Amino acid sequence: MKTVKVGILGLGVVGGGVIDIINKHREKMKTHAGVDLEVVRAADISTERFDQLGLTADQATTDAFEVVNDPNVDVVVELIGGTGIARDLVLAAIEAGKPVITANKALLATHGEEVFNLADDKGVDLRFEASVGGGIPVLEPLTHALTGNEITRVMGIVNGTTNYMLSRMTDAGLSFDDAVKEAQDLGYAEADPTADVDGFDAAAKIAILASLAFNSRVTLDDVATEGIRKLSAADIEYAEEIGYAVKLLAIANKLENGIDVRVHPTMIPVSHQLASVNGVYNAVYMTGDFVGDLMFFGEGAGAGAAASAVVGDLVEAARAYQSGNEVIGCTCTDSLPIRPLEDLETRYCVRLVIEDRSGVIHQLGEVFDKYDVSIKSLKQRGAYAEGQVEFIFVTHRTLEADMQAVLRDIEELTSVVEVASVLRVEEI
Repeated sequence: MKTVKVGILGLGVVGGGVIDIINKHREKMKTHAGVDLEVVRAADISTERFDQLGLTADQATTDAFEVVNDPNVDVVVELIGGTGIARDLVLAAIEAGKPVITANKALLATHGEEVFNLADDKGVDLRFEASVGGGIPVLEPLTHALTGNEITRVMGIVNGTTNYMLSRMTDAGLSFDDAVKEAQDLGYAEADPTADVDGFDAAAKIAILASLAFNSRVTLDDVATEGIRKLSAADIEYAEEIGYAVKLLAIANKLENGIDVRVHPTMIPVSHQLASVNGVYNAVYMTGDFVGDLMFFGEGAGAGAAASAVVGDLVEAARAYQSGNEVIGCTCTDSLPIRPLEDLETRYCVRLVIEDRSGVIHQLGEVFDKYDVSIKSLKQRGAYAEGQVEFIFVTHRTLEADMQAVLRDIEELTSVVEVASVLRVEEI
């Protein structure tokens, strides 16, 4: 059994977790997986991490390129993140013919074509399970066990921070601001939660999932993205009243004429499996023509979950490296167009704050009629402020373009104080 020598770039909580797992389970991996992994070099800007993780002076460096260029390093693990120096390091490792393991969703969603093409040209293994579902094994099934299927839908809850916040807004009636603060206090949200609450983290993940599922390149810029900032406990409460849960969903559908890919707060029936995924847990739901519906569930975030996925990739990459097998990550040979969001057809739930006087509902009805948007139900939720009330409209299926036109005209009415929220309704 050949010892596969590993170089790690970035010794944060995930990098440290990778070292801990290898140290703890090295002998088990030898007997169960036929792989001997040894961390021989590691890089980080914080020298304190070297002592904390028990690394010697020969193993440790603050120059990540030293690790990539070290002839004793067989496989490179990139855990720095971002699209700057991480991109240069990954490309350099591939150029050197070294397999790469990464958890960097931003890199793959932004520069995936460049990285994958170089890996294909060099015949180098590139693995990235931890980039999407943390500890949930979802990419491996997509690229192996499910290749006998045409995958037509991938959707899921892929951001633990926002799922925790929405769970607390549902269970405890917290406001958005209070839910953010609680998530930050518990370490689930960053000091700047923008990437999570505005949907960018989920958008990067669904771009990767859609690329693999549909064999067609999807980038971060292709994903129509909307976060949860405008949601309130009132939206969630009303959804519950009519049998729905509110989740930040990442959605990708393969259509006859292209790909529908988007991230936004969504009302889903409480009877669906995704509606019961709460807290920091993630779940990815997919549909294949032969296998039917599948759901992968587990902890999507956290050092242990991500490190577990990285080590799983390491084991598979080491097996391929030992046997000389060439493994290709994502050729994405099809070039399917991305369907514009305005062509989406679905139902909508709109919460308005309006003046409490006669004639306002008639004005609103005229706007809906103007664009042939049919209202399925409406409800007044009572006083909002002095002289103001909340109204909630649920539409029948309609085009996004028509719904946006309705909203633009409604916002111009002097009797409308605010379009408080707009939720798409996914009938799954």
